[in-house]
Amino acid sequence: MKTETKGYNLKINVNNFNLSYDDIGDGSIPIIFLHGYPFDKSMWKDQLDFLKSSYRVIACDIRGFGKSTDEETPLSIDLFSEDLIHFMNKLNIDKAIICGLSMGGYIALNLMKRFPSHFEALILCDTQCNADTTEYKESRYKIIDQIETNGVSDFNEDFIKNVFHKDSITNKTQLVDQLRSVVFSNSKHIISKVFLALAERSETCSTLSKISIPTLIICGREDQVAPLAQSEFMNQHIKGSILQIIDNAGHVSNLEQPNEFNKYLSEFLTDLSGFDVLNI
Repeated sequence: MKTETKGYNLKINVNNFNLSYDDIGDGSIPIIFLHGYPFDKSMWKDQLDFLKSSYRVIACDIRGFGKSTDEETPLSIDLFSEDLIHFMNKLNIDKAIICGLSMGGYIALNLMKRFPSHFEALILCDTQCNADTTEYKESRYKIIDQIETNGVSDFNEDFIKNVFHKDSITNKTQLVDQLRSVVFSNSKHIISKVFLALAERSETCSTLSKISIPTLIICGREDQVAPLAQSEFMNQHIKGSILQIIDNAGHVSNLEQPNEFNKYLSEFLTDLSGFDVLNI
């Protein structure tokens, strides 16, 4: 059974907040996309447009981001995962394919650890399974202090520069400006509180060997935020997983090289259909 309401910028109350989402296309097993930090569901537009003629595709604004506003609740990766399960239950989704980029990948791996029976396949993009080291946590805490004192402008600009491949900064200025607009739409509270949630996330590397569903891993070759070595590690420890590396891309490979990214998605989903994981 699936929800009767389809479209863009839908709202549903789950786990004590209003979650905003896009839900388009048709298929028995939906593909749910989780965005990175500090973005929103709009980063998946190219993927939804590409897949909607053949699959049911859903993109969520994670709590606190986009139109899923929440300035009050203490935030964590655990909470984001629980939100997703509540969301699936509200929409009567028994099984889904989960696709997460960066922070969305942290959430997807958390879901694999805690709620694995809800998912038929896994797509991890420009993400990693490790927790922050003590040193890296300390650096995050210092940045949070700086944000609280000086505001978000310097942090946001540095972040934008770090997530893109150098060629994109020079040659894809419209894309960079679009993402900059999304990043700057977040409140200072959300920027700092979710940065804290990232610092305090648990590792999921120790549970990779337990993942038994089909898994695709995609990484930009020049990703400086979640380096390729992290994707290679996950590929080595998730049995049967597929690793696809995208050249001329950094941390937002789906935005920088959407055609190649979509090609890998399509190939993976087609293989799932052949194995009856997707009964489209």
